[in-house]
Amino acid sequence: MKMADLIDGNPYLLLMLQHFDIDFRVSDLTVLQLCNRYDLSEHLFVSIANLYTGAITKGEQRFTRNDLLHVIGFLKRSHNYYRFDKYPQISSYIRQLQENHPEKELKLLEKFFNEYFTEVREHLDYEDEIAFPYFITLLGTEQQNNPQEVYSSREYSDHHTDIELKLKDLKNLLLKYVKINDDLNLRRKLFMSLYELEFDLYIHSLIEETILIPSGVDIEREQHA
Repeated sequence: MKMADLIDGNPYLLLMLQHFDIDFRVSDLTVLQLCNRYDLSEHLFVSIANLYTGAITKGEQRFTRNDLLHVIGFLKRSHNYYRFDKYPQISSYIRQLQENHPEKELKLLEKFFNEYFTEVREHLDYEDEIAFPYFITLLGTEQQNNPQEVYSSREYSDHHTDIELKLKDLKNLLLKYVKINDDLNLRRKLFMSLYELEFDLYIHSLIEETILIPSGVDIEREQHA
């Protein structure tokens, strides 16, 4: 299929392209042609695109080391999207609501979101500073001297958390308990930003759980066979 048609059917694929650092001007390129242009395997590209369309592939999948390096780059760019795009955007919407409405619940809302995103930053920092460098070293060396003694894919899996879950609490506060009249336009923008962040964080977790961690475990097993 042509990439432009897929985007038209699911605009969330634009987020995927951004995380792959692929320009949105896809012309009439098919998926395979686009992958060849950006040195991506079609298997990896389709596997992640399926996550964005809700089609989670069952069973074990095999990915090359080059695939996994692309996955790490994808995840790192998604971190920048969370830090420098969505968080400032959502914070700005909450502050605008506070300026228009004196309700004390909005101050609690801002406090809740700031505390939540502090947890998110800690999670992203952990991945950037510990997990991803480990995987890059693992992928770049055929044989290592017992890397599991220091760190391992399973240790990362144990540390891994679903950082999107608390956003449901935030949405529930807005939908059920925070009483705000009017400002429907601003409130809609806030909701859409929250839903977009929640969705992409969910995909982010799925990529780690279904691609990066299992592949890391396989490589470690091969090295210690």
